[in-house]
Amino acid sequence: MYATENERHPPFTQALRQALQNIRDSGAAADLLFLEAWEIRPSSNLGVTLRASQIRRANPALAAAIGAELKARQSVSAGFSGDPARVSPVKLHAHPTI
Repeated sequence: MYATENERHPPFTQALRQALQNIRDSGAAADLLFLEAWEIRPSSNLGVTLRASQIRRANPALAAAIGAELKARQSVSAGFSGDPARVSPVKLHAHPTI
């Protein structure tokens, strides 16, 4: 299967792209890619969570930068400005019961 121009491949965050420029060890690079993947989609699997926790403890600034970048993207994609006064109320329609 060929990748289309619109497909995104890891790393997804600018923070990780910059960090990987200085990494020459493939194992360390794999760990950082794993961290980014976990930040995007956390797992409830204990082993996966422990591995992510270890990598986060070893790279706290990078983990924070990845998390902040992903959080900023989520708020932009959701279109929520953070101002509750700008949120329109949801109208509920009553359905007749039979």
